[in-house]
Amino acid sequence: MNRWQIVLLLALSVAQSAQALELNAQELAGKRLYREGLSATGGEVTAWVGAADMQVPASVTPCAGCHGADGQGRPEGGVRPPALSWQRLALGQGERQVNGRRYPAYTEASLARAIEQGRDPAGQRLDPAMPRFSMALSDRCNLIAYLKRLEADRDPGLQAQTLRLGTLLPQAGELAEAAQVVAAVLDGSIQQINEQGGIHGRQVQLVTLDPGPDRASAEQALQRLLGEEQVFALVMPMAPALDETLAARLEQAQVPLVGALGQAAYSRQIFEPLPGVREQLQSVAAYAETRLSVQQGPAQIVYSEAEQAATATALQADLRRRGWGEVPVLRFDGQAPDTLALFYLGSAQAFEQVVEALQAAGRAPYLFAASSQVAGAVARLPEQWSRRVFLAYPFIPSDWSARGREALTALRAREGLDGRQALLQVGAWCSMLLLEEGLKRAGRDASRDKLVAALEGLHDVDTGLTPPLGFGPGRRRGLDGAHVVILELPGPMFYPVAPYRRLELGP
Repeated sequence: MNRWQIVLLLALSVAQSAQALELNAQELAGKRLYREGLSATGGEVTAWVGAADMQVPASVTPCAGCHGADGQGRPEGGVRPPALSWQRLALGQGERQVNGRRYPAYTEASLARAIEQGRDPAGQRLDPAMPRFSMALSDRCNLIAYLKRLEADRDPGLQAQTLRLGTLLPQAGELAEAAQVVAAVLDGSIQQINEQGGIHGRQVQLVTLDPGPDRASAEQALQRLLGEEQVFALVMPMAPALDETLAARLEQAQVPLVGALGQAAYSRQIFEPLPGVREQLQSVAAYAETRLSVQQGPAQIVYSEAEQAATATALQADLRRRGWGEVPVLRFDGQAPDTLALFYLGSAQAFEQVVEALQAAGRAPYLFAASSQVAGAVARLPEQWSRRVFLAYPFIPSDWSARGREALTALRAREGLDGRQALLQVGAWCSMLLLEEGLKRAGRDASRDKLVAALEGLHDVDTGLTPPLGFGPGRRRGLDGAHVVILELPGPMFYPVAPYRRLELGP
C-alpha cells in the first residue's frame, strides 16, 4: 500500500467516525427493542424478573435500563451488568469470566438462550437480576443483529473533532430580551471552553433555534434539534410552550438537558441547576412556619397568569405536606384576598395590582414571593409594606467568591452584559459549568447515557456564584431551596433572614 492509499484510508476512516452509524431496518428494529423493550412489528415482548418470575412487559425493564444505551453496563443496587460488546461476547478464543462464572464465547444460538432462559454458553444461570424475555423469532433476530452493532452505534452530535449542543431561544416576544442574555452567556462560556482546547479535544458547537410563537412551532424546532441537527445534548432552552411535553420527548430520544427554565415534569434526562419558583417558595414557607407563626392560616396562594396554575396547585400540595391547613388557590381577579399570609406567583406588574387591591381594602398580610418574579415591583411599594414582604433568592452576594465574581465580570464585559437579569446569567453560567464537567467525566468515548451518569455523580460543585450544587440518582435539582430575604422600606433595603438550606421536597 503506497503513501497516498494510506492517506485516503485514514481520511475515509475519519469521515466515517464523524457520521452517526447507519443501521439497516433489522438493526433499527433491534435498537428499539434494546432501548425501549418494544417490538417493531407490534408483537408482545414479555419479561420474567427475579426469583419469583414476576411477569411484566419488556418495556418496563428493557436491556438498556441496566446495560445502558451504550451497552457498557451501569452498576446499580449492587448489581454490575456486564458490557455487551460483541467483541467481548462472541469474538476471539478462550473462555470469558464474569461475576465468578467461566464460559466459552457466545454464538447466536447461545446468546438467544441467555436472552430467553437466563443461561450462559456453559449452561450456568446468569445473575438473578437478569430478566428472561419471551419474544418472537423475528424480534430475537433483530435484537442480536443490533447487539453486533451496538458498540459502534455512537450517539448523534459526538463527532471526531466536534461536539454539538442545542438550545431553543426566542427571537421575538416577551422572552426575547431574556433569551439574548442567555445566548450571550452560553456563547461566551463555549468560546472560553474552545479557547482552552475544547472537551477531550473536541470543539463545542452550539445550535440555536427559535421555538417560534406557539406550541406547534416549538415542537417543530425541538424535532429539528433532535433530528437533522444531530445535537448530543440540550442546554438552557427557553420554550414554555413545551413544558407539558418536553420531559416525554427527551425520554423518548434519550437526550440529556441541563438548565430547564420552565416547569417541565421530572425526567431522568433533565438536570436543573437552580430551584424553580415552587422550590423557592417552600423555603419561605419553612421560614414562616418557625418565625412568623402563620402556618395555621388563613393563607392563600394567588397567581396571575394561567400558566402558573399547575405550579400553584403543586405548591398547595407541598404546604399541606408541611402541615399547613387549608390553603386555597385563587387566580387574581382584581379583588383583594382576605388572608393573613399570601404566596404569590406571577408577573411583577400583577404583583403591584395585588398590593394596590390589598391597600384599598385596608389589608396588610405577609407577602411571600420569588425575587425573580417580582423584583421589578418591590422598589415601588409603599412604606407600609416594610418588613411585610419576604422574598426567595437562589443566591445572594455572600455566595459569590472572588473567583466567581471575577469570572462573571469578565464574561459580562466580553459579551456586553450588565448586572440586570442576574438570575438568568447565573443560571446559564451554572448550566454550562455543570455540563462541561459532566462531559469531561463522561470521557472521550462518551455517550448520552454516560453523560447522565456523570451528571448524577456531581456533588457539592463550587460554582463561585451559588451554594454548592449537586445531583444524584433521583435528584435532578442542583439546589433544593433558597435564601429568604426581608424587604425594608423606604430604600428599598434587603436583609437576609434565613440562609439557604436543602429542603426535603415532595414529588
